[in-house]
Amino acid sequence: YSSTSLNVTFDTLSAFGSQFVPTQSSISNTSISVSMSSTMTSMSSRCAQTSGRTLCQSTSKQSAVLKKCNPLKSRVQSLSLRKTASRSVVRSTCASTEAEAEVASGNGASSAEVSLAACATSTAAVHAAERIGRPQVSDSLTTPCVQTSTYWFENTDDLIAYNEGRLKSYEYGRYGNPTAEVAAQKIQELEGAEDCIISASGMCSATTMLLALVPQGGHIVTTTDCYRRTRQFIQTLLPKMGITATVLDPSDYEGLERALEEHDVSLYFSESPTNPYLRCVDIPLIAKLCHAKGALVCIDGTFATPMNQQAIAMGADLVLSSATKYLAGHNDVLAGALAGTKEAIAPVRALHFVLGGVIDGHAAYLLIRGLKTLGLRIERANATALRLAKRLEAHPKVTKVHYPGLESHPDHATATAQMKGFGGVLSFEVDGDRKATSDFIDACKLPYIAPSLGGVESLIEQPAVISYWDYTQEERLSYGIVDNLVRYACGIEEYEDIEADILQALDSMP
Repeated sequence: YSSTSLNVTFDTLSAFGSQFVPTQSSISNTSISVSMSSTMTSMSSRCAQTSGRTLCQSTSKQSAVLKKCNPLKSRVQSLSLRKTASRSVVRSTCASTEAEAEVASGNGASSAEVSLAACATSTAAVHAAERIGRPQVSDSLTTPCVQTSTYWFENTDDLIAYNEGRLKSYEYGRYGNPTAEVAAQKIQELEGAEDCIISASGMCSATTMLLALVPQGGHIVTTTDCYRRTRQFIQTLLPKMGITATVLDPSDYEGLERALEEHDVSLYFSESPTNPYLRCVDIPLIAKLCHAKGALVCIDGTFATPMNQQAIAMGADLVLSSATKYLAGHNDVLAGALAGTKEAIAPVRALHFVLGGVIDGHAAYLLIRGLKTLGLRIERANATALRLAKRLEAHPKVTKVHYPGLESHPDHATATAQMKGFGGVLSFEVDGDRKATSDFIDACKLPYIAPSLGGVESLIEQPAVISYWDYTQEERLSYGIVDNLVRYACGIEEYEDIEADILQALDSMP
């Protein structure tokens, strides 16, 4: 690069000392030829290569010193000024003499920064444009996706400051991620919680919560109608730690009172609405009964979402969500969320750091994207499911519809009192056996036959086949799963298309 002449176009140029004192108007769009010698390779810089422009940036440590731009063996085509966090213009220019390079070297630039350009090409491939030129992204409209497993510190003093809580930063991916933190804070706000932690899946959030909050030999209370894997964890794994459980009908509040009297209950845990029969529990009553005995209350609000139900405002200590479903909303993310009081979240977070069920930066980025349209999607899902439930309830080939928005539902009064909307999932029983029910599902052309719910696409499933196929019919019946049960998760398609498709499938039944 000896005696190389580079044309540098300045949109705005500010300099220090007596070398340059031009006004912005006098130098706008002015092309200046700058001669750079080989000694420039020792200059300290904060350069970010973006869309063919080298962005010279300033750091707080060097705010009083003119920043130098190291081209790092690349052609400098233009120089753009960058705004700092306070949105003031950063004073930057490129050094043209060895003396100025030495000034940069003596004012805070690390030896690694100064000597990087002299390294081998393979070394530059690892560090160039990143070690000393990471772009400032605070002005990005969307929250950036931070896809990293670990974080670095400029020096040991910074690391100590971080350890002592004087420096806000991150250390290792299992302990935090900036993108994931934004997603957690957004859910925290939606739930009206004091704190929130997100994880790799809904089951990760559920199991970590149970392990953290229920002590060895403890007792929990849960309900009969729930997600199969949650029940499996409670009934098969927790007993290995001496943890026992009372399983009640969702509306058995007298049974809850007895359990609280007979056991030292640590936690009440139930979905509301439940899966697959959409049962709803009386959250204020449960919170009153449990808190009087020192027990925590956790409500799984996956089917409701904070758009329809504010469980914490009604007395729950924690709200759990499979963020895979409505919160992310596009069937392309696995994630879980647990929001609640700081006191309840703290031990869960501590165990979460140990178990390591973290969400990665990209999944958190997609979760944030989904949360932005949650209100619109839930509004559509609420309206579609309620209309469909009423239509199916009147159909001669449907024997029963399970949807809390219907007056026929056993928990309709409870749901009406504590929900703004009743959600986008309904279950119904067709007039036929297992084979006839499967034929009906196969005749539906619009929804996908798939587990899950809450995405933009409508999904349909037969729980006896998709979730409980490894059980005998007697075992399925013991859990309330009948062969002719269908669960339908409404997407955002036009209601008329969803209804027409289901009706033609019902008409195909003998």
